[in-house]
Amino acid sequence: MMNEQKVEDQGASRNDDSSTAMIPAVELINITKSFPGVLANDNISLSVWSGEVHCLLGENGAGKSTLMQVLSGMYQPDSGMIRVNGREVRINSPGEALELGMGMVYQHPTLVPVFSVIENLLLGSQKGITLDRQGALNRFEEYASLLGVEIDPESLVGSLALGQQQQVEIIKALWKGSSVLILDEPTSMLTPQGIEELKEVVAQLKKSGLAIIFISHKLQETLDMGDRISVLRRGKLAGSIEPAVFSSTANSEIQSMIIEMMFGEETDIAESVIKVERQTTGRSRESDLPEQPVLELKNVTVKGKLDEVGVKGASFSLRAGEVLGVAGVDGNGQRELAEAIAGQRRITAGDILLNGVVVSDVSIANRQHMGLRYITDDRLGEGICASLSVSKNMLLKRIGQRPFWNWGRTNEATIRKTAEGLVKEYDVRPPDVDIRCGGLSGGNIQKVLLARELLFDPKIAVYSKPTHGLDFKTTVIVREKIKSLAREKGVAGLLISTDLDEIFDLSDRIAVMYQGQIAGIVENQEGIEKKVGELMVGGT
Repeated sequence: MMNEQKVEDQGASRNDDSSTAMIPAVELINITKSFPGVLANDNISLSVWSGEVHCLLGENGAGKSTLMQVLSGMYQPDSGMIRVNGREVRINSPGEALELGMGMVYQHPTLVPVFSVIENLLLGSQKGITLDRQGALNRFEEYASLLGVEIDPESLVGSLALGQQQQVEIIKALWKGSSVLILDEPTSMLTPQGIEELKEVVAQLKKSGLAIIFISHKLQETLDMGDRISVLRRGKLAGSIEPAVFSSTANSEIQSMIIEMMFGEETDIAESVIKVERQTTGRSRESDLPEQPVLELKNVTVKGKLDEVGVKGASFSLRAGEVLGVAGVDGNGQRELAEAIAGQRRITAGDILLNGVVVSDVSIANRQHMGLRYITDDRLGEGICASLSVSKNMLLKRIGQRPFWNWGRTNEATIRKTAEGLVKEYDVRPPDVDIRCGGLSGGNIQKVLLARELLFDPKIAVYSKPTHGLDFKTTVIVREKIKSLAREKGVAGLLISTDLDEIFDLSDRIAVMYQGQIAGIVENQEGIEKKVGELMVGGT
């Protein structure tokens, strides 16, 4: 394991030690970058080698994004040095980064959806007014063959699956001459099949000699794909695991080493993270659940706005104590479904029932009185009032109700006391419950939302991407809360998530949405991953 200040002086591929040159493709040496009030990168040093996958792990705010933005020319470091192939360079812009061979593939596609694949690749890549289209097609076929992918270059990008769009993004980076490829959370939006295809593409890139930086928050995929792993913690390099360690150490031990780097002495969190990573198969509890559903949808249709797909004839039921996962590529009607159940969208056909009562035309407030709660994925825009205090946000939906308001007057003492109890229960960490809620981190805002929505005897909770963008620690806390509410208090959960590990970990059954429809509902059991992936791309 590497200490915080050591710079590795040689590379060694996990699979082939002799394949790596003695000079790193990229060296980041003592990089420091600060913003007002925040030291984002604190004297970080690491090396990236050709023919290797260097995985970068760390919680939100650990400094991963800032470090990569320094490497890609978005930011200039306050101090430190960057070397490319042994030569010291200064990267003043993204354009200069591209000229030096730095390619970035973001987790969300940056392609133009109404253009074809080949048109996207030609954008900005040729000088003059005449395009060599046939030469570009030949070049595309070379890259596609190298990566082992089959994509029609004349297809509109918008018609491709997300996994294929990501493959085009990788080809686009190679097209521009990248020798170092940065993959930012590349599996976050992919189906299981798409993830396997990405692994094969990464293996081919590595074999061709590219240096790959793989940013992820999933421990298992870093163990599967990484040759070298570096962990950032609170802006510093907590340590690295080198190829020699991989070849001589069991994966379980390496995983424990990574967790220790990320969390230090917080062993309770470390154990919970390992548990979450390992538990990805089913836990059917059919016999434990009551027969009478608490939530039913009967052929519910919701008209989409602008480019939304809406919801088309959705039918399912949910029982007390059950968690029904809703999987699907983002944008297939999940948000419209959640907002229709919460009462924020009008349905154009069908019925929604709570405990056997039709509520299709019932107000949001009355649905809440009946025990329905909705945890939105839009934390800042919809979830909180950023200018109000943490305590006020926690009781926001109780305005005018006793004992928090008496005869139109705010009972500050009761609000504060209740908020302090919730802060403790949900592990929210503001300096004080009276501070402005908008100043909290994303993870703490999410815990404020959970505390507010799950207060006062909930019966049904709709969770929309409850851990999206959260760090390991907060993810563990949120997932454990969803589990305990279902199993210990009988709260029915509708879990909408694009994180399939989360779906497999928490759900009793899994409904898959495709183009606004429920493509299928399956029991969560061993080996279901392939079936879910097929349904996500239109299978039946």
